[in-house]
Amino acid sequence: MWELAGSLVMVGVGLVLVYLAVAKGYEPLLLLPIGFGAVLANIPGAGLAEPGGVLHLLRVYGIETELLPSLLFIGIGAMCDFSSLIRRPMLLVFAAAGQLGIFVTLNLALALGFAPLEASSISVIGAMDGPTAIFVTQRFAPHLLGAVTVCAYSYMSLVPLLQTPLSRLLTTGRERRIRMDHRLEELPRAVRVVFPVVVFLVSSLLAPQGAPLMGSLMLGNLMRESGVVRRLSEAAEKELTNIVTLLLGLSIGGTMRADAFLSPTTLAVFALGLVAFVSALALGLLFAKAACTLTGGRINPLIGACGVSAFPMAARTAHLLGRKEDPDNWLLPQALATNVGGQIASVAAGGAILTYAPLLLSMLRAL
Repeated sequence: MWELAGSLVMVGVGLVLVYLAVAKGYEPLLLLPIGFGAVLANIPGAGLAEPGGVLHLLRVYGIETELLPSLLFIGIGAMCDFSSLIRRPMLLVFAAAGQLGIFVTLNLALALGFAPLEASSISVIGAMDGPTAIFVTQRFAPHLLGAVTVCAYSYMSLVPLLQTPLSRLLTTGRERRIRMDHRLEELPRAVRVVFPVVVFLVSSLLAPQGAPLMGSLMLGNLMRESGVVRRLSEAAEKELTNIVTLLLGLSIGGTMRADAFLSPTTLAVFALGLVAFVSALALGLLFAKAACTLTGGRINPLIGACGVSAFPMAARTAHLLGRKEDPDNWLLPQALATNVGGQIASVAAGGAILTYAPLLLSMLRAL
């Protein structure tokens, strides 16, 4: 009886996700297939998520092999334009500051009693990067995959609702009216082509376990910027991304079975996910506010909230907040540069966690 009741509850949860995607427009590209995948996984007697079922096969060959997240990053890389960041490399420091929410959440999760690798998986929600969260969680805590993924994508759709009040709370009207230079100079094609290669090599040498993530992202960007494989670049940006997003959503939904999802642990993950998002945005704003003071008011602190992977929502929100204070203010170039930097920083943070979390854990156990 309990199993049937739990399955029906999860069918209801899946339908709520479908409703949020269709009626409210909350991350529909992923929440709709995730929600319907949860419905399919919990139909009594269907066995779609059991060994041999289609949802189980999608998980085994798509997520456990790390194939789908890697393919999705190729598409994301093909969509990213890093030229604004290359023109303003100093803004990468704000992208790094946007990852501080990861470490806040990691320590809080450990304090709540989560195992170190579970806490590492939950903390990656703070990067606001769904594929990275999927990749890390599948490696470290696959039993939390459904909760972490749904949490990450659900909260990601709420970024403007969280970013707006935090920005107004932590910055003054005078700071929000600061204008930054938005003039653009032409970048040589060679620079745009070399950039993804250099980023991949440097990040992979520092955090080799993140090579599949960063390599896929930079391969997609290299295809875009080289201009010699336009068909592949367009296919990665459109067809590949669409197909992988659908399969990824269904496979994640297939993990949302009652026995794994209906637990106090899931509620704790969602609570920690909210802490991760709020702390990432708040610390980014405070870091940019300090930089504003140190530079004599040349940096608008609003861009500090853009150092996350929620692209382009965070950049657009910061720009609109600045325009409300001063209709002639144009923060979009700096906000976008920080936001695409956040995409790189989030993948680098995921790679660092994949590489060093097990090493630190083994060293602690040795002591």
